[in-house]
Amino acid sequence: MRAGVVVAAQPGVEDLAVRAEELGLNSFWVNDTPMAHGDPFVALSLCAKATSRIKLGIGVTSPALRSAPATACGIASLNALAPGRIICGVGTGNTARRTLGMRPTTASALEDFVTSLQDLCAGRATCYSEGDRSRDIRFLHTGGHVNTTDPIEFVVAALLGPKAAAVAGRRGTGLISFGLLQPAAWQALYEARRHAAPGDPGTRTDSYLVTALHILERDEDPHGDAARDATGHVVLSLLAFAADTTAQPNAFVERLDPEGREAVQRFLDRRGTTPTAPDRHTKLYPGYLGRIEPQNRDLILPSVMNALTLVGTRDDLRARIATLEQDAGIDELMIQPVVDPAAEMARFVDLLR
Repeated sequence: MRAGVVVAAQPGVEDLAVRAEELGLNSFWVNDTPMAHGDPFVALSLCAKATSRIKLGIGVTSPALRSAPATACGIASLNALAPGRIICGVGTGNTARRTLGMRPTTASALEDFVTSLQDLCAGRATCYSEGDRSRDIRFLHTGGHVNTTDPIEFVVAALLGPKAAAVAGRRGTGLISFGLLQPAAWQALYEARRHAAPGDPGTRTDSYLVTALHILERDEDPHGDAARDATGHVVLSLLAFAADTTAQPNAFVERLDPEGREAVQRFLDRRGTTPTAPDRHTKLYPGYLGRIEPQNRDLILPSVMNALTLVGTRDDLRARIATLEQDAGIDELMIQPVVDPAAEMARFVDLLR
């Protein structure tokens, strides 16, 4: 199983990238959530200049955030700094849109976006449209400006959505998902991708899983403070999504058990907002995917921790990771460390040896 890491874009991120490379990690990703984190292109530019081997990923960008020409220019520029080391994750913009108080974009827009990025970053012309006007566009500057020669890997983000997996199938990309630890759910995504692929997909694509991990010490409580601090950001991201979408039809919160629904309500109360407040996005997402505050440890429900993150002894975790590799077909496991990222990366690498 390959190993990677995902962090927030911020000053000093290149130092973590250097350490990740020294530890032998395969990839180093930064989130693309404009109102919650720094800019991923700036962060990865610093990482590209500071490293020489590790792959660098954006996890993930969206057509609802940037135009295809601007995004392609950023990616191809990174590819000039780190030739052949760039991975571009693309999705409908779930959290990145919700932090703006907006809805994610559609699977159709996602597919058009991926198509344009693949064309432009390979040096081909593509169709670009605004309103009722469409024009063929291509890079007018290459060479030292952008790199359209070395390959860029594209992956499509899919949680439980067959539509996104179908886009991956039609465009021949890999898949990336967040907190999806159930092999059956991955098999459903693969089936949707295979069904949509035009004939023999040919080139093999990779699957990436993002989660949080905590290795238990001897006799440590699996739901104690240390475990909750290490995994709580992933759990709170689910509560934020549930809180943000509570008022929508077929709301995700209805899938939670009574304890989960009560935690969502407490989260709303603590953030001082409601499911229908027009400015709720400004209250729900501060600190998104950052270390949780001690007073919020009670919101980190054991049931949600167990569903979304990896907590256990070394032997337990190795067994679970082997299952993810063999039964879920995961090629690369990526963690989001928030307590002590450098130390957590080192423990992660040691676990997989």
